Amino acid sequence: MTLVVVTTSPRVAPGLLSGRAWAVLGSGRVLTGSGDHPLLPYLADEGIPVEVVTPDPVAVARESLEGTVVWLAAQDGDEPFMRAVGRAALDMEDAPVIELVPGSYDLPGARLIDLVTVMDRLRRDCPWDAKQTHESLVPYLLEESYEVLETIEDGDYAALREELGDLLLQVMFHSRLAQERSPDDGGFDVDDVAGGIVDKLVRRHPHVFSDTVVSGADEVNDNWDAIKAAERAAKGWESLLDGVPMGQPALSLAQGLQSRAERAGVPDSLARAVGQGIGRELFDLVRRARAAGLDPEAELRAAARTYRDRVRAWEQSTQPPQ
Repeated sequence: MTLVVVTTSPRVAPGLLSGRAWAVLGSGRVLTGSGDHPLLPYLADEGIPVEVVTPDPVAVARESLEGTVVWLAAQDGDEPFMRAVGRAALDMEDAPVIELVPGSYDLPGARLIDLVTVMDRLRRDCPWDAKQTHESLVPYLLEESYEVLETIEDGDYAALREELGDLLLQVMFHSRLAQERSPDDGGFDVDDVAGGIVDKLVRRHPHVFSDTVVSGADEVNDNWDAIKAAERAAKGWESLLDGVPMGQPALSLAQGLQSRAERAGVPDSLARAVGQGIGRELFDLVRRARAAGLDPEAELRAAARTYRDRVRAWEQSTQPPQ
């Protein structure tokens, strides 16, 4: 007098089931309402027959009164159907025991598979998404990056989740566009993107993934710089400043150039001889901020936010009473 419901995740290979699920699937009559369930071929290989039936909550509940019945749920969980089965069971004089057995679980990051699927569908079926290029998406990439920054500055961590999702979409979108090119033409997919950053992180953290011993964060930074220098040499880069993105905002650019040069031992006097006028003064302010352990970009943004708040307060104080 038992109805066992086996659920599976669409984000896990269908043959990978828990031991409990395999045992249950071989313990009684197995029914499903999904004739295209991806698990069916694997069950057939194991000699486990599955009957594809029209989902009938009352019939399934009554069937389970005669012995163990296993219902292989569709990959969306068959939730409405299972609610109906539960209501039907409650109306019976001798209600069956209903047991839920998860056959597979989502691992961390599994929902990224859904994003790949949705992005494929959008690129194929949405006229706007279908016509986008790397170049046309650049404004959105920058906009979403700044919106992430704004939520962090405001301490709005609830909004941060949504903004990170918007930024992740841009990574996925660019990867999907690149997937349409051949490898000889610079093509790649999102797995190549993920694999590349995984390899880089492992390579640059030998104290975590290898037997390198470090004394603290300062030595980690030193090792990081040495590894990056070796990577630049392997790429054929001639200058220590190769790889600094020159298209970034000027304040961040100045900070990045100065930081890279300082770590490489470039004389400080070069930073003092960068021309005349306001540009030189701004460049020197960046150097002074860094010497004080401050982020000049963050400092200027903080001042800008303070100015914004004061202007808003002034606007409120000068508005005539209603």
